[in-house]
Amino acid sequence: MRQPRRAVRLIGALVAGTLAAGPVVGCSSTNQVPSIGYATDATIASYNGGSTLGAASGARAVFARVLTGFFYTGPDGQQVADTDLGTAKEVPGEAQTIQYRLNPDGVYSDGVPTSCDDLVLAWAARSGRFTKPGDRGPLPLFDAASTAGYSDIERVDCQTGSRDATVVFRPGRHYLPWRNLFTAGELMPAHVAARVANVPNVVSAVQTGDSNALGRLAEFWNTGWTIPASGDLDLSRFPSSGPYRIESFSKEDGLVLVANERWWGNKAETGRIVVWSKTVDLKEKIAENAVGVVDVGAGSVKDLNLDGFSMRTVAGRGAEQLVLATGGVFGSLDARRAFALCLPRQALFEKLGKVPDAPKTGLGSGPLNAHLVQQDSLLYPAVIGAADRFSGGDVTGATKAVAASGAANPTIRIGYLRPDDRRAQTVAMIATACKPAGITVVDAGSPDFTPVQLAEGKVDAVLGSTAAVPGPAGSIAGVAATSALRTGSGLNVGRFGNGRYDAITDQLAADDNSTAQLNLLTDAENLLWAELPSIPLFATPRTIAFGKGLRNGIAGPTQGGSGWNMDRWVLER
Repeated sequence: MRQPRRAVRLIGALVAGTLAAGPVVGCSSTNQVPSIGYATDATIASYNGGSTLGAASGARAVFARVLTGFFYTGPDGQQVADTDLGTAKEVPGEAQTIQYRLNPDGVYSDGVPTSCDDLVLAWAARSGRFTKPGDRGPLPLFDAASTAGYSDIERVDCQTGSRDATVVFRPGRHYLPWRNLFTAGELMPAHVAARVANVPNVVSAVQTGDSNALGRLAEFWNTGWTIPASGDLDLSRFPSSGPYRIESFSKEDGLVLVANERWWGNKAETGRIVVWSKTVDLKEKIAENAVGVVDVGAGSVKDLNLDGFSMRTVAGRGAEQLVLATGGVFGSLDARRAFALCLPRQALFEKLGKVPDAPKTGLGSGPLNAHLVQQDSLLYPAVIGAADRFSGGDVTGATKAVAASGAANPTIRIGYLRPDDRRAQTVAMIATACKPAGITVVDAGSPDFTPVQLAEGKVDAVLGSTAAVPGPAGSIAGVAATSALRTGSGLNVGRFGNGRYDAITDQLAADDNSTAQLNLLTDAENLLWAELPSIPLFATPRTIAFGKGLRNGIAGPTQGGSGWNMDRWVLER
């Protein structure tokens, strides 16, 4: 979700009390070290947060302190500079130019120094300029979640192995949110891709456009950092540039992160973090005292007992929403309009979206009536007029729209990642509300659901947060929210395409004039409420809790999750 010009602090630091030591201490198989369990509703599917799979599964919420970047998403959704990795600054020039300088002490956990090669690979993968032939025209070589910002870069000046890189944008292009480039969880180790893809020099391959080498690099970048459910990892492919590194992964033992011995910054306060993902039985893990930090969707786990935790439910930066297909039953705009009209958006907010102490004007204060603008933005009240007709429960209007669509008794399959009690209730409420309009709603949630199933035609809508992700999502800059509706974006699982929308988002990223922003965002919201590629419901509520004895836990209801500072967590005995 986009937040123009002003950020309102979502929450203050939520720090667990320094109570008597709780039992969330475990032992690894080889070394007895303090251990903290971290439960998140992200999924562990890819190391590569810049890929479609990585972004859709929430890799940034898991690996931000394993793969560092020049910036990371802070607890309020802001971009924060990480000078341990290096520095980035905008320098004067005819074209927008950013100078990146990596820390001279930087080294991956496998002993290979960090270098500008990593930036060159990230740009090559995310720029969209490298393609392959397809049945309907060129297709991107790299399965990037988004090309936002990277596609505006003309070149990355880099000498192989150097610590310095100069990023020069295309003439006439200016990308305001450039701090969202080369970030934590997305800046991947180029030397690993080079070794496995048998490309002697990544920089040379990119600069010369060597199609064979680029094809091999893309194949690895797309799939080589996938984390299989079996946990069978070749750890040589997963070196760390942060305070933690991967030790192991399995369904039974979780993702085990241990302190990176080669980390050049402040040493991790706790030597071992065990990450439990969305698919784990959270109540069981809490009963086993295996969890010290909980960061999940509010109400997603039925009857979750967090006695003994310091807990708060807050409205997150993510937008709970339905992403609709633009083919199949929703190939007709009338069908999408019918569904939007019968959706009980107000009732859904009242039952499932409210959070305690929501400000009168701010996140979580009511149903979300914008796709790109967050509720605590100064511009929000001025851009939401087009949402008025979709306040919810208009059976008469929905019935007429169904008739106009020509689809008698349409059936809508709504997919989401199970288990999730709040989203199951959401689907049930929608089914009840839309049935009188002749619309049948089917709960198509499953434990192996992924948003790409929408593009594959296996479901008709995805219920999730910003960009259809199941867990932590959203930021102040709102790059993922914008990209998720852009033509050709990997995050655009509904395959919506609108040239006017694309042009608006290009202008939004380049013009910081408040009047221009207001006009552009108003145009964008009018267009999106007219075309209905997605339907916002409410700011996604998050339950974040810290166990007894856990210090320095600070809630992060954003795409970075509350693990954004896990290297500062301390468990007092």
